[in-house]
Amino acid sequence: MQGIEKSYGDLHVLRGVDLDVAPGSIFALLGSNGAGKTTLVKILSTLLRADAGAASIEGFDIATQPADVRGSISLTGQFAAVDEVLTGRENLVLVARLRHLKGAGRIADELLARFQLTDAAGRRVATYSGGMRRRLDIAMSLIGNPPAIFLDEPTTGLDPQSRAEVWSCVKELAEQGTTVLLTTQYLDEAEHLADRIAILHEGRIIANGTLDELKRLLPPATVEYVEKQPTLEEIFLAVIEGAAE
Repeated sequence: MQGIEKSYGDLHVLRGVDLDVAPGSIFALLGSNGAGKTTLVKILSTLLRADAGAASIEGFDIATQPADVRGSISLTGQFAAVDEVLTGRENLVLVARLRHLKGAGRIADELLARFQLTDAAGRRVATYSGGMRRRLDIAMSLIGNPPAIFLDEPTTGLDPQSRAEVWSCVKELAEQGTTVLLTTQYLDEAEHLADRIAILHEGRIIANGTLDELKRLLPPATVEYVEKQPTLEEIFLAVIEGAAE
């Protein structure tokens, strides 16, 4: 994409955004609330029209070929778009049928197994944990095998264990060839997952590179011996895993 701009009256949300996401990679768009991350995702997914600039996804122009773009992507928003009245399997079967795919039951069962939800397939989604709902949400977005998926702050509001579950799912997507554009305000999420990271600030990309490249933007660190203490998140996950054994 080149020169993407978007304004609402006098409010300039995007001020000329340039990005290039490599196929099969995880690209993290990092920024605080109000930086313009969700607006950019909506433009790329053809839900909004840019005021200026151009972008293409899988070779399709977002402005002149929106139907082809929508057929090449899937979008998972900040909140899981699942039907709590239905079971996990019923949610997947419903989406497969809406996409007019043959073998909806087989597709559902394969995705349930892929996302470790087989044991919960017959339960109503209202009984699922936050992490399970998000995993189901991502599974639903993969029906039809889109080559690219947009994850807009996928771990917002999740506990540490659920975040770890979602991170594992995202890594698996890229390993199987899916291009992932991930927006997040969590620094550790971008650091843990992304092949490349761009920092969006006040509508502009102010840094873009691998984690190592971004680290080189700062002065070399002073080497000191410090005993590393576990973080609270590490303690939490260890205790939970121990209790499950």
